[in-house]
Amino acid sequence: MENKANAARYYDIHEEKVFNSGHQACPGCGQALAFRYVLNTMGPETIAVVPPSCAAIISGPQPYSSMRIPVYQTTLEASAASAAGIKRALIARGKEHVHAIAIAGDGGTYDIGFQALSSAAERGEDIIYFCMDNEGYMNTGTQKSSSTPRYAYTTSTPGGKPTKKKNLAEIMAAHQIPYVATATVGFPDDLVRKVKKAKEIKGTRVIIILTPCLDGWGLADNASVKISRLAVFTGIFPLYEVENGVKYTLTHGSDGTPISAYLKPQRRYRHLTAEQIDTIQQEVDEQYDILLRRVKCFA
Repeated sequence: MENKANAARYYDIHEEKVFNSGHQACPGCGQALAFRYVLNTMGPETIAVVPPSCAAIISGPQPYSSMRIPVYQTTLEASAASAAGIKRALIARGKEHVHAIAIAGDGGTYDIGFQALSSAAERGEDIIYFCMDNEGYMNTGTQKSSSTPRYAYTTSTPGGKPTKKKNLAEIMAAHQIPYVATATVGFPDDLVRKVKKAKEIKGTRVIIILTPCLDGWGLADNASVKISRLAVFTGIFPLYEVENGVKYTLTHGSDGTPISAYLKPQRRYRHLTAEQIDTIQQEVDEQYDILLRRVKCFA
């Protein structure tokens, strides 16, 4: 089953040149790859909001940028509010066709920026919010966030995080916004399709993209895509979309690969006992079954 993660795949994806090389991401960074697919699919008629995060490092210090679009670096808690304000200004100037997007990490989304995102969703702000989910505060020393999975090592949970990862996709779906999706760089065709779909929808749209941190997770420089695909094949990070809070569509999911195949390559899980691995497997299976029931219910 791991062979699927290693299998060669070729994609014919049309991209506009918005994201440039020469940025400051770490070699092999999955987030930089996600930037490429997101921004080159969004196109030049876009304004991006970026809070303090790895995303801010990748986008570059003002007045320089790795993006050929306007970029506004906001405060950590205000990404959604800033994007909403920019979009309202664009509408007032008769430029409704220009997209306002936010690109934030999980710390600035699951935690510090959640109140602004929830409020924007409640108001129905016409923005696309991209969460680059590397499951921790990787830019400031690998501390845990509420996106960090159970038992994962971080510098603030050296014995392993005792609590589960927050299910942000379901929380946002409960807001009954037009579009919520999960994606990963392991399936670039799926990611690009979801970005294109979000572009054609009005209202608040949220796409959560799993972007492994090679240093924070303890991975080789070339492991980002492989581990992303294993996250999907094991069911710990299934790829799906939710429309208007009710219509669930599974795009890629578990093929029965055991969770140990995903945990073993990562240094942050090397302390796990067999019992802890069994606990993670049980929790993943339970959550995946819930998702499958929702997909079936609203098919």
